[in-house]
Amino acid sequence: MAQRSDHSTVSGDENGGEEHPTSPVVAEIEAKSTESAVAVIGHPVHAMLVHFPIALAIAVLGCDLLVWITGDPFFARAGTWAAGGAFLSGALASLVGIVEVLLVPGIRARAASWTHASAGMTFLAALAASWGLRLVGLPVVPDALALSLICTVLAGVAGYHGGKLIFEEGIGINMSRG
Repeated sequence: MAQRSDHSTVSGDENGGEEHPTSPVVAEIEAKSTESAVAVIGHPVHAMLVHFPIALAIAVLGCDLLVWITGDPFFARAGTWAAGGAFLSGALASLVGIVEVLLVPGIRARAASWTHASAGMTFLAALAASWGLRLVGLPVVPDALALSLICTVLAGVAGYHGGKLIFEEGIGINMSRG
């Protein structure tokens, strides 16, 4: 696609050479850097950390379902540990995500980043509630089970929006230029 001075783009292959106007605001946003500021050998740390709270939230749901099915208190304890691990790893991933938002102008400029951040913070708050209420003796069935189901849905929403940022917007991907 070729950029023209009148802020239109030309795409010869996709639409038979038709021109489509591009907003100068969109062009300005797309010009901002989206490369990760917190990376190890080019790999974004936030993208590496988010798998832990998501997996542990699903594990909490599994533990709660096993408590409901078997009545075994082991799974209630395992669910409490998994909820704590999900919250703590989620807090770490969130801190790295906040640093990315503050340091990378291309992330801040995209509305989808704020949708992902809002979903992630809601997920983190639900994890905190799940873990905290388990520590004070919340009954697993039905209360903790309902909360773990909510956490799993929120993990899916936050993960979906994060995936869209990576795969559709190229956020956090460090590309070598040359």
